[in-house]
Amino acid sequence: MEQLGLDGMPRRLYTCTPSRLNSWLDCARRYRFTYLDRPAPPKGPAWAHNSLGASVHNALAAWWREPYERRTPLMAAILLTNGWIGEGFRDAGQSALWRDRARDMVSGYVSTLDPSDEPIGVERVVATRTAVIAVSGRVDRLDRRGDELVVVDYKTGRRPLTTEDARSSIALAIYAIAATRMMHRTCRRVELHHVPTGAVIEWEHTDESLGRHLRRAEEIAQEAAAADDAYRGWAGGQGRGGRRTADRGAAAAKTPPPEIDELFPPRPGPLCSWCDFRRHCAEGQAAAPERLPWDGIGDD
Repeated sequence: MEQLGLDGMPRRLYTCTPSRLNSWLDCARRYRFTYLDRPAPPKGPAWAHNSLGASVHNALAAWWREPYERRTPLMAAILLTNGWIGEGFRDAGQSALWRDRARDMVSGYVSTLDPSDEPIGVERVVATRTAVIAVSGRVDRLDRRGDELVVVDYKTGRRPLTTEDARSSIALAIYAIAATRMMHRTCRRVELHHVPTGAVIEWEHTDESLGRHLRRAEEIAQEAAAADDAYRGWAGGQGRGGRRTADRGAAAAKTPPPEIDELFPPRPGPLCSWCDFRRHCAEGQAAAPERLPWDGIGDD
């Protein structure tokens, strides 16, 4: 049931992840396609760079779950090979080439780690809430360094990382805040670990900088929540006999009227080349060239 808008009644918390907040910032139309439209518009093909990233993350998480004596570079390579995701590559040959490269990545990276330095959490869900949001997310790794905690996030992309990437990340700041509140132990340090190169990009937050990130998250949430409420109000009315258009082979798809659609404007730019919903957005098609599913991994 929708909450009544009566004065003095508490507003329903906006439940989200950092990914949802960033999706609203990146493109409100893609946000609508992802989180509100039901059924959601069909996505494009899988991306090879996403398959690479997921394979590496899964292997590193599984490595820490192995008994101490089996946490070796060879085991990391085996885990990567056994869990390899081959979707999005041009052909089997390209997939095998990048599987071997990813195997070298993870074995090289874990060779720099102390297998006895047990993390506080691996793929650990952390959560917190304020008067505005209930936010949760999954941390790649949560370390203990002395008396404090450190958020570790793995990266596998080609682009070199900078301190600004760590400092400006809403997701990393929220993870640090949530870890502090859940574990009752200070967490201000966040790190980006670039697995292909072994580079570690770090940032030490202050209470003030963490507070700024949390307030920014609340501002984003309030914008998205207002649009969500308008959309759901319209969609609920459609469910009571309003106009629908038939989606052949799927459940009936609703077509928002202009006054709802304009609440979710596209934000055309270079990212449109990589959007899963590009085929459904004329503005995105005009803004950036179409990419092949394997273009994100670079040259062979």
